[in-house]
Amino acid sequence: MSTATPAPDQSALSLSVLDLVPVRTGQTSAQAVAASLALAATADRLGFRRFWFAEHHNMPAVASTTPPVLAAAAAARTTRIRVGSGGVMLPNHSPLVVAEQFAALEALAPGRVDLGIGRAPGSDPVITQMLRQSGTTSDVERFPEHVRDIAALVSPEGASLRFTSGGTYDVHATPAATGAPEVWLLGSSDYSAQLAASFGLPYVFANHFSGQGLERALDLYRTQFQPSEHLSAPRTFLTANAVAAPTAEEAEARSLPNQRMMARLRTNKPLVPAETVEQALAGAADFDGLATEIMASARTGWFVGTGADVASALTAFAAKHGVDEVMISPIAGAYDAEPMDAAIGRTQTLELIAAALGL
Repeated sequence: MSTATPAPDQSALSLSVLDLVPVRTGQTSAQAVAASLALAATADRLGFRRFWFAEHHNMPAVASTTPPVLAAAAAARTTRIRVGSGGVMLPNHSPLVVAEQFAALEALAPGRVDLGIGRAPGSDPVITQMLRQSGTTSDVERFPEHVRDIAALVSPEGASLRFTSGGTYDVHATPAATGAPEVWLLGSSDYSAQLAASFGLPYVFANHFSGQGLERALDLYRTQFQPSEHLSAPRTFLTANAVAAPTAEEAEARSLPNQRMMARLRTNKPLVPAETVEQALAGAADFDGLATEIMASARTGWFVGTGADVASALTAFAAKHGVDEVMISPIAGAYDAEPMDAAIGRTQTLELIAAALGL
């Protein structure tokens, strides 16, 4: 009698997308944004649940500097999918400004807006200092207070400021809200997991960036969760880097530019626009043993292969960690001959995985 383990139930898995708006060699910001907005429309058509934009600054290969602006553009080009941030790096911004931006988004796309909040800088120390020239609102130690403020400000009821001398002052992120964006806490540490649990907010561990500590963070979040007006039980999903192609060989080739980008980041080499596949292959001799080790280490946590293989692996990954949703960052690189205003490899990744899952 066979004792083979049954295949995971792929029909139960929902997919979402995390987009950094990658900029490849020779590509303009306008072309990169056009490619990402077309990708959002594809995700909407295919049945993906969410499309989130990350916040990163002063990086030659990343154009996702302003999640609310990009989310508004994506909302205008889609009809069903939820749009939002993955995430807004709150210490860079005034809580009231963030609340107003996402309240406006909620008015543009009612019931389709997610506000993912993180506390990492999203850039280097120089840019972080420039972003945080707003005084006390940029105090990382006040992050919990600012999260609470935003959750109150974007609600239809608004928030009330209480003066030490007595009296209150009502504040609303928008004057006549009928709904509110869904607030998520993002992070890659015990701190973020415990804060989300104590606030009773949904939580996402940044597994696509670093898978270290994933199981501990999820356990802390689930065991320490306190029901709130926002959520009655823990709610989480996972992020993952993914590349799918018609063949495993093509998928591996398309993953190479991102492997090399990770090595540059972690060895303090000068950052450059995303290489094409041909450039990545031609530059193999540029990196030393440490960079090669970093590339190999990063690759072990990614989901790369045919659509069927990636779909199966993502389903098993979700089942292992008890979630029903995975947000993929489609990191497929481009070939030299591919058009600048389209993301052929990233679109192909979504299409092939979705087809294998039967979305």
